[in-house]
Amino acid sequence: MLRVGSSAACVACRSLISNNMGVKFRIPLQKLHPLSRAIHHRYSGNNNPHRTPHRTAARYFTSMSRLPMRPLKPPPGSGGHRHQQQRNFWVARLAARLLRLRYILLGTAVGGGYTAKKTYEEWKDMLPDFSEYNWVIPDFVWELSEHIDLDKLAKALPEMEEVAKLLPDFEKIGENFTFLKGLLSSENSGDPALKATDSSTGAAHDASDKQYKKSSDKEKIDQLQEELLRTQLKYQRMLERLEKENKELRKVVLQKDDKGIHQRKVKKSLIDLYSEVLDILSDYDSNYNTQDHLPRVVVVGDQSAGKTSVLEMIAQARIFPRGSGEMMTRSPVKVTLSEGPHHVAMFKDSGREFDLCKEEDLAALRHEIELRMRKSVKEGQTVSSETISLSVKGPGIQRMVLVDLPGVISTVTTGMASDTKETIFSMSKAYMQNPNAIILCIQDGSVDAERSIVTDLVSQMDPHGRRTIFVLTKVDLAEKNLASPSRIQQIVEGKLFPMKALGYFAVVTGKGGTGESIDAIKDYEEDFFQNSRLLRDGMLKAHQVTTKNLSLAVSDCFWKMVRESVEQQADVFKASRFNLETEWKNNYPRLRELDRNELFEKAKNEILDEVISLSQVTPQLWESILQKKLWERVSTHVIENIYLPAAQTMDSGTFNTTVDIKLKQWTDKQLPHKALEVAWETLQEEFARFMAEYKGKDQDDIFDKLKEAVKDESIKRHKWNERAMDSLRVIQHNALEDRSITDKPQWDAAIQFMEETLESRLKDNESVIKDMVGPDWTERWLKWVNRTPEQHIRNETKNELDRLLKLHDDHTAYLASDEVTTVRKNLEGRGVEVDPVLIKDTWHQLYRRHFLQKALTHCSLCKRGFYYYQRHFVDSELECNDVVLFWRIQRMLVITANTLRQQLTNTEVRRLEKNVKEVLDDFGEDLEKKTQLITGRRVQLAEDLKKVREIQEKLEAFIEALHKEKLLH
Repeated sequence: MLRVGSSAACVACRSLISNNMGVKFRIPLQKLHPLSRAIHHRYSGNNNPHRTPHRTAARYFTSMSRLPMRPLKPPPGSGGHRHQQQRNFWVARLAARLLRLRYILLGTAVGGGYTAKKTYEEWKDMLPDFSEYNWVIPDFVWELSEHIDLDKLAKALPEMEEVAKLLPDFEKIGENFTFLKGLLSSENSGDPALKATDSSTGAAHDASDKQYKKSSDKEKIDQLQEELLRTQLKYQRMLERLEKENKELRKVVLQKDDKGIHQRKVKKSLIDLYSEVLDILSDYDSNYNTQDHLPRVVVVGDQSAGKTSVLEMIAQARIFPRGSGEMMTRSPVKVTLSEGPHHVAMFKDSGREFDLCKEEDLAALRHEIELRMRKSVKEGQTVSSETISLSVKGPGIQRMVLVDLPGVISTVTTGMASDTKETIFSMSKAYMQNPNAIILCIQDGSVDAERSIVTDLVSQMDPHGRRTIFVLTKVDLAEKNLASPSRIQQIVEGKLFPMKALGYFAVVTGKGGTGESIDAIKDYEEDFFQNSRLLRDGMLKAHQVTTKNLSLAVSDCFWKMVRESVEQQADVFKASRFNLETEWKNNYPRLRELDRNELFEKAKNEILDEVISLSQVTPQLWESILQKKLWERVSTHVIENIYLPAAQTMDSGTFNTTVDIKLKQWTDKQLPHKALEVAWETLQEEFARFMAEYKGKDQDDIFDKLKEAVKDESIKRHKWNERAMDSLRVIQHNALEDRSITDKPQWDAAIQFMEETLESRLKDNESVIKDMVGPDWTERWLKWVNRTPEQHIRNETKNELDRLLKLHDDHTAYLASDEVTTVRKNLEGRGVEVDPVLIKDTWHQLYRRHFLQKALTHCSLCKRGFYYYQRHFVDSELECNDVVLFWRIQRMLVITANTLRQQLTNTEVRRLEKNVKEVLDDFGEDLEKKTQLITGRRVQLAEDLKKVREIQEKLEAFIEALHKEKLLH
């Protein structure tokens, strides 16, 4: 060991002390003892650059402090410097002690911290696992936990003094409990000594002492029950107050960070995902039974039993229409309840949010629900099976999906459809027969139980009561009206009705007024059960009362059923999808899977293309078609009512006067209407022609019914512009007033038009005469046909009248009476009995033929009469007034056709296109119409495939979210 008194050690100590304490000793390294130099080099850090002088000095002095210390002997010649060396040595020793104390404190701190941590972990392991109860806290609280203001949360919590006031008197409860325990043990004790004592001393007690003891025991029991009830109500009030404060705090938290939270993509909640699946199923084919196998809470009950009121209490808002004794729920209403920062409601097919904290929004929501119900009910019906989908969100609302059904009735009243009762029964059974549906059976407690209809129906659907929750409403009226309150106890214990249930609840949903708020109803319900003898006497248990407890129980049962059945239903849809896809591949391998909406869009584009094609019709084609059709429509009137009466006057002045008068009357009354009718018919025919042409271009015949319906409805809606008739009348009148033929081509065109018209009429007339007289001798010999007796008489009459026309070539259009008699007598002389009416009728046809033949001859003469007409020469043989009439008619037809073409191309085609678009839009919004017009197995198969895929995807997303929530909790 190294001796401290040696000179080498002393020099080393001085060196280290100087390094550690900051004292500088000016000793050259070369003058040090060799051992001192070695120590200096080792611990000063020259050989080891990673060691600092301070650390090496501290370590060296710590090791040296353990050596036995001796007093230093001063070297010879040191003299008065000895005291200075001793002082320096004691300073070094003190520094070493201090350094040692630092490491002791450091080690103590480290060891103590480790021990404290180990103790905390052991204490933490002793606590129970609360992870199963994480579902109580909503999802958005976990997401927003980092944004919670802890100071505000601490201020929102009640003070300890307030909590202490709400706590029960445990000493008093302990005394009461000890008393009850002693009382029960004394009543049930089997100690023979106690029995002997009682028997020996029983005679000594009189009846008054026994009565006093019984009464005192009963009073203590009543006091104990009242104390327990008051304690429970205190806790209940405290919880409700904390819930209200929690709601406000949640609103503050969610509204605080608008930039951070509300700008992020909103994640759909679990209940919203599930509700979307049910919405798709409600639109699916009603014959597909799988849609009824997903859980939902079905609310059923007798009419006016309080179903809607219970649902409103669960939703915490008066959202449904109200009525006094009348049927208000006319169709199923699916309500999706979920938790959110604001109390709002929204329809599935609408983007409007109704603020349920505002009375005007509540009134608007009730009105909208009533309108939707009445709209869903078909004419002649009272209720509808069409589901109205509504979502309600708000702080503290339990997550679930409920379906409110129309109330079950026993009698059909005036104004209802005859099948209303059966329709409600079948609708209720359809929802309740779902093996995974939770039946919320509502029973009116204020009426006799024997009058209930719904309990028998529920017992048929769920005989074992494995998914039924029974709710007794209007308990306040029941307690007031029933002479035996124990009857209520029998109902909630399941002993009065034959049906069974998972749980029984008693609720109060207000005093019956329509203006009561939810908070007022809650306060009234709480006050009633607080003071009710039903709860005080133990007829009802605390967990069986209030809509709050009912809501929690229904929500728990709903989610339990969802977790147990949703994966099985997803597998069923997966198998259905496989079957449908296989059928499509086998039957329609080269066609795309277009559902009804996609097919409608495709047909819509084709129809619009066909309408646009109308604008590509040339003006010449329009005018040609219009002119031809207009003359076909008015030619009979022109010939029979204008030309023939005027031409038979045999006078030029009378002819022109008659023509002008009749043309004016025709223009004012009939011609514009006829022209517009022709134009409208032409537009329809061209539209139909284009659609027929498109149909032949490899188009799908699945659109035929839709196109025909669109065409008919568009034509039905189209109305020609009324102002066009007035302008057309003026144009036609001006055209007919003009008599001036300016050139020879116009004259020749008029003569050609006249000849064609007269030849057509003559041909028709010949055909009529032939039908009157029957076949001639050639046809009789060649075709072996004979005349009928009437045709024989007509033929004899015709021959007699022909002889008369040959004798009087300029005969008038009518036969005189003596001429009729002469013809009749001549025929009787040949043995033919003829009626005078038959003679006149035959004459009319023969004279028409004679007149038309003469008119055609005159028309040929007028071909060279333009020169005389232009110079106004008067020549009886070449007075071609009839040619001028036909020119006026022809010019009117050209001008009218041109005017109608302009109206068609500039206005009516566009209006028709607009009507077609409107009809297509209306049909696109009408699901029933599309279902009627686009039909076939191919369409239905594509519809089923789309729905099943969508349902399967939604279910898988819901199941994934359900598993994530389970893992988080």
